[in-house]
Amino acid sequence: MESIKNKVIVITGASSGIGASAARKLAQLGAKVVLAARREDQLKTLVQEIGDNAMYVVTDVAKRTDLDNLIQQAIAKFGQVDVMWNNAGIMPISFFEEGHVDEWDKMIDINIKGVLYGINAVLPHMLQRGEGHILSTSSVGGLKTSPGIGVYSGTKFAVKAIMETLREEVAQTIKVTTIYPGATKSELGHDITSPKIKGLYGNLTNMPKLDEEAIANAVIYAISQPDNITVNEVVVRPLGQTR
Repeated sequence: MESIKNKVIVITGASSGIGASAARKLAQLGAKVVLAARREDQLKTLVQEIGDNAMYVVTDVAKRTDLDNLIQQAIAKFGQVDVMWNNAGIMPISFFEEGHVDEWDKMIDINIKGVLYGINAVLPHMLQRGEGHILSTSSVGGLKTSPGIGVYSGTKFAVKAIMETLREEVAQTIKVTTIYPGATKSELGHDITSPKIKGLYGNLTNMPKLDEEAIANAVIYAISQPDNITVNEVVVRPLGQTR
């Protein structure tokens, strides 16, 4: 883990869940973490907990200017960005017949555009330096879809396509990793409003789930590899999850 020490790592979706868990563990390993999310109170508390090797920037990943500002602030504070982890995402799943179009739009804005804006903001800096690592969080829903998750799954398939194309374009200099978490204990899905989904699955608690730390460990594994090794994809499911 010595290779993580002093790396500057930017994490979106860092105010809770796997982003916050990873930030704590990365800082313990000596990384400098730049935390981005919309909820300033939670970001502030996390930075106070971690200490001098952490900073936060209030960021809405659906806004291109916010991602540009995030990278600029990270460079101003720590001099560079070694790792960019596009982790922010939402999952208000529903059936197509319910017509939750506003929720579809939000998933597209955050889950797809947020990743694209993050890549766009950091890639010129990494290409200029001739090194760097870009990670994005997809989902096992980005590998296989099922009824009720069509739009969410579509956004996560998009992340897979975006990251694989990015990998092919920059493979000579930049590391590219896509993380595919299975069901995880987090806030993801707390914004589900679909009566049909709730009727079928309740509050999504009656299923095997990963601890947040499991995904944090997967990210640390990818980031900690030697300079000449890149981990392109990591799929992590809880035992018992079949899809």
